[in-house]
Amino acid sequence: MLPEILPRPAPITQHEYLSRRLALMAALPADSAVLLPGASLVTRSRDSEFPFRQDSDFHYLTGFSEPDALLLLLPGRLEGESVLFCQDRNPLMEAWTGYRLGAEGAVREHGADQAFENAERGERLEALLDGRHTLYLPLDSPEAMAIAEEVRSALMARARRGACPPEVLADVTPLLHEARLIKSEAELVLLRHAATISARAHVRAMRSARPGLDEFHLQAELEHEFRWQGGSGPAYASIVGGGVNACVLHYIENRAPLRDGDLVLIDAGAEFDLYAGDITRTFPVNGSFSASQRALYGVVLEVQERALAAIRPGVTLVELHDGVVRGLTEGLIGLGLLEGEVQARIDDESYRRFYLHSTSHWLGLDVHDVGAYRQGGEPRVLAPGMVLTVEPGLYIPADADIPEVFRSIGIRIEDDVVVTTTGAEVLTAGVPKQMEEIEALMAEK
Repeated sequence: MLPEILPRPAPITQHEYLSRRLALMAALPADSAVLLPGASLVTRSRDSEFPFRQDSDFHYLTGFSEPDALLLLLPGRLEGESVLFCQDRNPLMEAWTGYRLGAEGAVREHGADQAFENAERGERLEALLDGRHTLYLPLDSPEAMAIAEEVRSALMARARRGACPPEVLADVTPLLHEARLIKSEAELVLLRHAATISARAHVRAMRSARPGLDEFHLQAELEHEFRWQGGSGPAYASIVGGGVNACVLHYIENRAPLRDGDLVLIDAGAEFDLYAGDITRTFPVNGSFSASQRALYGVVLEVQERALAAIRPGVTLVELHDGVVRGLTEGLIGLGLLEGEVQARIDDESYRRFYLHSTSHWLGLDVHDVGAYRQGGEPRVLAPGMVLTVEPGLYIPADADIPEVFRSIGIRIEDDVVVTTTGAEVLTAGVPKQMEEIEALMAEK
C-alpha cells in the first residue's frame, strides 16, 4: 500500500504577484525603474547542471520559473509597467531541455504587461530605460550591475542625440526584503504545507532509526517524504548527525554509523513551491533516552517551550534570545557543567562554550529569509505575519573537564512559528518533541 499523498495547496495567484509589483512601484519615484535578473543554470560538472531554482526576489515579484529571465518595472509607463524578458522559443533546444513559455506565454500565464524574448533585450532595454533618472537594482548582483552599466554606456554614447541614461543606481533590496518579511495568507498556506511535509519526514525518520543504520539512511527517509509530497527536495542541505556529529552545527557529511546509546540530531526541511520548512529534532538511536541525555534534553526543551510561549507582537528576537541564554545557563549550572552565578556566567559568556548560535532567524522563500533584524539601530519588534524559527541547543564537547556522561552530546530542538495578532502559531507541531512521545513513537516500529 502506497503512503498517503497530501492534497496540494493552491499556488499564489497572478493577482498577488501583480499586487507585489504595484506595491514596490508605489514606493518609488515616478521617473525611476527597477531592473531585476532571475537566476541562471549553474554547471555541476562539464555539461551537467544543478537543478534550477529561481532567484527568491525574482520569484516573489513574478512567479516565473524559467532561467535567464529579466524583470523591468517602469512606474507610470502607459504601454505597460511590468516588462519581462525570457528565453527565446527554440524548438531544437526545447526538444532537449523542455518547453519554454516565450514572450506570449509570459504575458498569458504570468501577467506581465509586455514580454520580449532575450534576443531583443539589448536593443529594447536602452529604449525602455532612456529618461529614467534612478535605476533600482540589487547592487550586490554582478549580473544586474553589468546590465545596468552596459545600458548606461550605450545611452551615454547617444547623449548628444537626446538620450538620457539613468543618473543614479540605487539598491532595491531593502524595499523588496521589507515587503517579503510580512507573509500574506497565501504564503502562509505554502509555509504551513512545507512545515507539514517536513514534520512527516521527521516522524518517518524517527520510526526508521535503529542501531546499525548509517546517517544517510535517515537522510534518505527524510528526502523521500519531501519528494513524495510534491516538494522540490530539501530546502537546505539535510543534517543527520549521530553521536559526536550532533555537536557540529552544520554537519552535512551524513556518512557515519548510528550507534546504540547515541542521540541523533536531524535538522532538515522540505522546500515546497520555493517556501522552506526548517525543523530540528534530537532523539535516541535505540529509542530510549539515557539519564544524562534526558537531563540535557529536558533543559533544552523547557527553554524552547518558554521561548515559544513568549512570542507575540511587540517582543524582539533579542528578548527571545536573552531568555534562552538565561534558561540554558541556569540549566548548565544545575547540571554542574558551569559554576557560579547565572548572571556572571552570562556576562563572561561562559555559556558560549555550549551554545554558540542565535535562537531565531526569519523563514520564508529562503531558509534564512530576508528582512532587517534591526530598525533605527534598535532590535526589531515582532509583528503579525512574520515567520521565524526557535532553535535553542546545547553542544557538549568531549573535554577532560566535562563529566564523562555528558561528553559529545549535541541537542537542538527547532520549530517554525508564525506571529499572530495574539501570540504565535507553531507550524511544526506535527513532529513530537516530548521525550515520552518520542519514545512511544519509536517503539511503534
